[in-house]
Amino acid sequence: MSDHAQPFVLAGVMGWPVAHSRSPLIHSHWIAQYGLRGAYVPLAVQATQLEQALRALPVLGFAGCNLTIPHKVQALSILDHIDPIAQRIGAVNTVVVQADGSLRGTNTDAFGYIESLREAQPHWVADQGPAVVLGAGGASRAVLCALMDAGVPIIRLCNRDAGKAQALAQEFGAVVQTLPWSERHAALQGAQLLVNTTSLGMDGQDALDIRLDALPASAVVSDIVYVPRLTPLLAAAQARGNPIAEGLGMLLHQARPAFAAWFGPLPAISTNLLHTVHASL
Repeated sequence: MSDHAQPFVLAGVMGWPVAHSRSPLIHSHWIAQYGLRGAYVPLAVQATQLEQALRALPVLGFAGCNLTIPHKVQALSILDHIDPIAQRIGAVNTVVVQADGSLRGTNTDAFGYIESLREAQPHWVADQGPAVVLGAGGASRAVLCALMDAGVPIIRLCNRDAGKAQALAQEFGAVVQTLPWSERHAALQGAQLLVNTTSLGMDGQDALDIRLDALPASAVVSDIVYVPRLTPLLAAAQARGNPIAEGLGMLLHQARPAFAAWFGPLPAISTNLLHTVHASL
Protein backbone atom coordinates (compact mmCIF):
# COMPACT_ATOMS: atom_id res chain seq x y z
CA MET A 1 0.00 0.00 0.00
CA SER A 2 1.43 3.42 -0.91
CA ASP A 3 1.68 6.15 1.74
CA HIS A 4 -1.20 8.01 0.10
CA ALA A 5 -3.49 4.98 0.17
CA GLN A 6 -2.78 4.28 3.84
CA PRO A 7 -5.24 6.25 5.99
CA PHE A 8 -3.94 8.81 8.50
CA VAL A 9 -5.10 7.66 11.95
CA LEU A 10 -5.59 10.12 14.81
CA ALA A 11 -5.78 9.24 18.52
CA GLY A 12 -4.91 11.01 21.75
CA VAL A 13 -5.21 11.28 25.50
CA MET A 14 -7.90 13.44 27.09
CA GLY A 15 -7.37 14.81 30.58
CA TRP A 16 -7.06 17.93 32.73
CA PRO A 17 -4.17 18.48 33.13
CA VAL A 18 -2.66 16.29 30.45
CA ALA A 19 0.83 17.67 29.73
CA HIS A 20 2.43 15.20 32.18
CA SER A 21 1.07 12.11 30.37
CA ARG A 22 3.64 9.66 28.96
CA SER A 23 1.03 8.21 26.56
CA PRO A 24 1.97 10.44 23.57
CA LEU A 25 5.59 9.31 23.95
CA ILE A 26 4.60 5.61 24.05
CA HIS A 27 2.12 5.65 21.15
CA SER A 28 4.28 7.91 18.96
CA HIS A 29 7.14 5.43 19.44
CA TRP A 30 4.94 2.60 18.11
CA ILE A 31 3.55 4.68 15.22
CA ALA A 32 7.14 5.27 14.10
CA GLN A 33 8.18 1.66 14.76
CA TYR A 34 5.41 0.28 12.52
CA GLY A 35 5.83 3.00 9.88
CA LEU A 36 2.18 4.05 10.22
CA ARG A 37 0.61 7.29 9.05
CA GLY A 38 -0.89 8.73 12.21
CA ALA A 39 -0.50 10.84 15.32
CA TYR A 40 -1.30 10.56 19.02
CA VAL A 41 -1.79 13.92 20.70
CA PRO A 42 -2.51 15.37 24.17
CA LEU A 43 -6.06 16.75 24.43
CA ALA A 44 -6.50 19.15 27.36
CA VAL A 45 -10.22 19.00 28.16
CA GLN A 46 -11.95 20.31 31.28
CA ALA A 47 -14.53 18.10 33.02
CA THR A 48 -17.39 20.43 32.04
CA GLN A 49 -16.55 19.94 28.35
CA LEU A 50 -15.96 16.18 28.33
CA GLU A 51 -19.19 15.26 26.52
CA GLN A 52 -18.63 17.88 23.79
CA ALA A 53 -15.03 16.71 23.33
CA LEU A 54 -15.95 13.01 23.13
CA ARG A 55 -18.79 13.67 20.66
CA ALA A 56 -16.31 15.62 18.49
CA LEU A 57 -13.97 12.62 18.07
CA PRO A 58 -15.78 11.06 15.05
CA VAL A 59 -16.32 14.51 13.49
CA LEU A 60 -12.61 15.30 13.71
CA GLY A 61 -11.64 11.90 12.28
CA PHE A 62 -10.26 10.40 15.48
CA ALA A 63 -10.12 6.61 15.87
CA GLY A 64 -10.49 7.15 19.62
CA CYS A 65 -8.64 8.31 22.71
CA ASN A 66 -7.39 7.41 26.14
CA LEU A 67 -8.98 9.03 29.18
CA THR A 68 -7.10 10.06 32.26
CA ILE A 69 -7.90 12.04 35.43
CA PRO A 70 -10.56 13.42 35.94
CA HIS A 71 -12.59 11.82 33.10
CA LYS A 72 -12.43 8.04 33.62
CA VAL A 73 -15.62 7.69 35.69
CA GLN A 74 -17.67 10.51 34.13
CA ALA A 75 -17.29 8.93 30.67
CA LEU A 76 -19.39 5.91 31.75
CA SER A 77 -22.55 8.03 31.54
CA ILE A 78 -21.64 9.63 28.18
CA LEU A 79 -20.47 6.82 25.88
CA ASP A 80 -22.85 4.75 23.72
CA HIS A 81 -21.44 1.30 24.60
CA ILE A 82 -19.49 0.23 27.71
CA ASP A 83 -17.53 -3.04 27.72
CA PRO A 84 -18.21 -5.38 30.69
CA ILE A 85 -14.64 -4.96 32.01
CA ALA A 86 -15.07 -1.16 32.16
CA GLN A 87 -18.39 -1.65 33.99
CA ARG A 88 -16.68 -3.90 36.56
CA ILE A 89 -13.74 -1.54 37.08
CA GLY A 90 -16.14 1.41 37.15
CA ALA A 91 -14.01 3.50 34.82
CA VAL A 92 -13.13 3.95 31.14
CA ASN A 93 -9.54 4.52 30.06
CA THR A 94 -9.95 3.80 26.32
CA VAL A 95 -12.55 5.11 23.87
CA VAL A 96 -12.95 3.58 20.41
CA VAL A 97 -14.90 5.28 17.62
CA GLN A 98 -16.98 2.55 15.93
CA ALA A 99 -17.63 2.34 12.17
CA ASP A 100 -21.07 3.95 12.65
CA GLY A 101 -19.62 6.87 14.64
CA SER A 102 -20.81 5.59 18.02
CA LEU A 103 -18.41 5.58 20.97
CA ARG A 104 -17.35 2.43 22.82
CA GLY A 105 -15.64 2.60 26.20
CA THR A 106 -13.35 -0.08 27.56
CA ASN A 107 -10.68 -0.39 30.23
CA THR A 108 -7.24 -1.88 29.58
CA ASP A 109 -5.82 -1.38 33.10
CA ALA A 110 -6.60 -4.92 34.34
CA PHE A 111 -4.94 -6.36 31.20
CA GLY A 112 -2.00 -3.97 31.70
CA TYR A 113 -1.52 -5.03 35.31
CA ILE A 114 -1.63 -8.80 34.82
CA GLU A 115 0.56 -8.67 31.69
CA SER A 116 3.17 -6.57 33.49
CA LEU A 117 3.15 -8.95 36.48
CA ARG A 118 3.59 -12.01 34.26
CA GLU A 119 6.32 -10.32 32.24
CA ALA A 120 8.27 -9.32 35.37
CA GLN A 121 7.73 -12.65 37.16
CA PRO A 122 6.82 -15.45 34.70
CA HIS A 123 6.97 -18.03 37.52
CA TRP A 124 4.17 -16.38 39.53
CA VAL A 125 1.13 -18.68 39.64
CA ALA A 126 -2.23 -17.06 40.42
CA ASP A 127 -3.83 -19.94 42.33
CA GLN A 128 -0.81 -20.66 44.57
CA GLY A 129 -2.06 -18.58 47.48
CA PRO A 130 -3.53 -15.33 48.75
CA ALA A 131 -2.74 -11.86 47.44
CA VAL A 132 -2.67 -8.73 49.61
CA VAL A 133 -3.86 -5.53 47.93
CA LEU A 134 -3.26 -2.17 49.61
CA GLY A 135 -5.63 0.65 48.65
CA ALA A 136 -9.24 0.84 47.47
CA GLY A 137 -9.23 3.52 44.76
CA GLY A 138 -9.64 3.25 40.98
CA ALA A 139 -6.33 1.44 40.44
CA SER A 140 -7.26 -1.08 43.13
CA ARG A 141 -10.48 -1.93 41.27
CA ALA A 142 -8.51 -2.74 38.10
CA VAL A 143 -6.00 -4.87 40.05
CA LEU A 144 -8.81 -6.75 41.86
CA CYS A 145 -10.48 -7.57 38.49
CA ALA A 146 -7.14 -8.72 37.06
CA LEU A 147 -6.31 -10.97 40.01
CA MET A 148 -9.80 -12.48 40.25
CA ASP A 149 -9.88 -13.23 36.51
CA ALA A 150 -6.41 -14.80 36.76
CA GLY A 151 -7.67 -17.17 39.48
CA VAL A 152 -6.26 -15.81 42.75
CA PRO A 153 -8.24 -17.70 45.45
CA ILE A 154 -8.24 -15.07 48.23
CA ILE A 155 -7.51 -11.35 48.09
CA ARG A 156 -6.88 -9.59 51.41
CA LEU A 157 -7.79 -5.93 50.95
CA CYS A 158 -6.41 -3.28 53.33
CA ASN A 159 -7.25 0.41 53.05
CA ARG A 160 -6.89 3.36 55.42
CA ASP A 161 -10.62 4.11 54.94
CA ALA A 162 -12.15 0.77 55.98
CA GLY A 163 -15.57 1.71 54.56
CA LYS A 164 -14.20 2.00 51.01
CA ALA A 165 -12.56 -1.43 51.28
CA GLN A 166 -15.76 -3.00 52.62
CA ALA A 167 -17.80 -1.50 49.77
CA LEU A 168 -15.37 -3.05 47.25
CA ALA A 169 -15.50 -6.44 48.98
CA GLN A 170 -19.30 -6.37 48.88
CA GLU A 171 -19.24 -5.53 45.17
CA PHE A 172 -16.55 -8.01 44.12
CA GLY A 173 -17.70 -10.95 46.24
CA ALA A 174 -16.33 -13.54 48.66
CA VAL A 175 -12.84 -13.76 47.11
CA VAL A 176 -12.13 -10.27 48.50
CA GLN A 177 -11.71 -10.17 52.29
CA THR A 178 -11.11 -6.89 54.11
CA LEU A 179 -8.70 -6.36 56.96
CA PRO A 180 -8.22 -3.17 59.00
CA TRP A 181 -5.26 -0.98 57.97
CA SER A 182 -3.74 -1.65 61.41
CA GLU A 183 -3.47 -5.36 60.46
CA ARG A 184 -1.67 -4.81 57.14
CA HIS A 185 1.65 -6.18 58.49
CA ALA A 186 0.08 -9.43 59.75
CA ALA A 187 -2.02 -9.76 56.55
CA LEU A 188 1.19 -10.70 54.69
CA GLN A 189 1.38 -14.09 56.45
CA GLY A 190 1.34 -16.82 53.78
CA ALA A 191 0.68 -14.35 50.94
CA GLN A 192 2.08 -15.09 47.47
CA LEU A 193 1.66 -11.53 46.16
CA LEU A 194 1.65 -8.03 47.67
CA VAL A 195 0.36 -5.14 45.54
CA ASN A 196 0.52 -1.46 46.47
CA THR A 197 -2.19 0.44 44.56
CA THR A 198 -1.93 3.59 46.72
CA SER A 199 0.16 6.66 45.81
CA LEU A 200 2.35 6.13 48.91
CA GLY A 201 5.99 5.84 47.87
CA MET A 202 5.54 8.11 44.84
CA ASP A 203 7.96 11.06 44.48
CA GLY A 204 6.75 13.82 46.81
CA GLN A 205 4.56 11.44 48.87
CA ASP A 206 5.25 9.68 52.15
CA ALA A 207 6.70 6.18 51.89
CA LEU A 208 4.34 3.26 52.41
CA ASP A 209 4.58 2.16 56.04
CA ILE A 210 4.57 -1.64 56.01
CA ARG A 211 6.79 -4.26 57.64
CA LEU A 212 7.55 -7.21 55.38
CA ASP A 213 8.68 -9.61 58.17
CA ALA A 214 5.64 -11.91 57.80
CA LEU A 215 5.85 -12.08 54.00
CA PRO A 216 7.19 -15.37 52.57
CA ALA A 217 10.53 -14.96 50.76
CA SER A 218 9.01 -16.37 47.56
CA ALA A 219 6.14 -13.82 47.41
CA VAL A 220 6.14 -11.29 44.56
CA VAL A 221 6.01 -7.63 45.60
CA SER A 222 4.38 -5.32 43.09
CA ASP A 223 3.94 -1.53 43.10
CA ILE A 224 1.87 0.41 40.57
CA VAL A 225 3.80 3.63 41.38
CA TYR A 226 6.42 4.18 38.64
CA VAL A 227 8.09 7.44 39.73
CA PRO A 228 10.53 6.49 41.19
CA ARG A 229 11.04 3.20 39.38
CA LEU A 230 12.28 1.53 42.54
CA THR A 231 9.89 2.70 45.29
CA PRO A 232 10.85 2.31 48.97
CA LEU A 233 8.54 -0.76 49.08
CA LEU A 234 10.25 -2.42 46.10
CA ALA A 235 13.72 -1.56 47.44
CA ALA A 236 12.85 -3.13 50.84
CA ALA A 237 11.43 -6.23 49.12
CA GLN A 238 14.47 -6.60 46.89
CA ALA A 239 16.81 -6.23 49.88
CA ARG A 240 15.16 -9.21 51.62
CA GLY A 241 15.23 -11.32 48.45
CA ASN A 242 11.62 -11.08 47.26
CA PRO A 243 10.96 -11.03 43.50
CA ILE A 244 9.52 -7.65 42.42
CA ALA A 245 7.38 -6.14 39.65
CA GLU A 246 7.81 -2.42 38.90
CA GLY A 247 4.92 -0.05 38.18
CA LEU A 248 6.08 1.12 34.76
CA GLY A 249 5.08 -2.24 33.24
CA MET A 250 1.38 -1.59 33.89
CA LEU A 251 1.56 1.82 32.15
CA LEU A 252 3.22 0.27 29.08
CA HIS A 253 1.07 -2.86 28.86
CA GLN A 254 -2.28 -1.05 29.25
CA ALA A 255 -1.34 1.01 26.18
CA ARG A 256 -0.93 -2.07 23.93
CA PRO A 257 -4.60 -3.11 23.38
CA ALA A 258 -5.60 0.56 23.01
CA PHE A 259 -2.99 1.02 20.26
CA ALA A 260 -4.25 -2.17 18.56
CA ALA A 261 -7.86 -0.92 18.64
CA TRP A 262 -6.94 2.29 16.81
CA PHE A 263 -3.88 1.52 14.70
CA GLY A 264 -4.06 -2.27 14.05
CA PRO A 265 -0.91 -3.98 15.36
CA LEU A 266 -0.65 -5.23 18.96
CA PRO A 267 2.78 -3.82 19.82
CA ALA A 268 5.48 -5.41 21.94
CA ILE A 269 7.47 -3.53 24.58
CA SER A 270 11.04 -3.17 23.35
CA THR A 271 14.13 -2.26 25.36
CA ASN A 272 14.28 0.84 23.19
CA LEU A 273 10.82 1.98 24.35
CA LEU A 274 11.72 1.26 27.99
CA HIS A 275 14.82 3.46 27.69
CA THR A 276 12.78 6.25 26.03
CA VAL A 277 10.14 6.26 28.78
CA HIS A 278 12.71 5.97 31.60
CA ALA A 279 14.56 8.97 30.19
CA SER A 280 11.34 11.04 30.35
CA LEU A 281 10.57 10.28 34.00
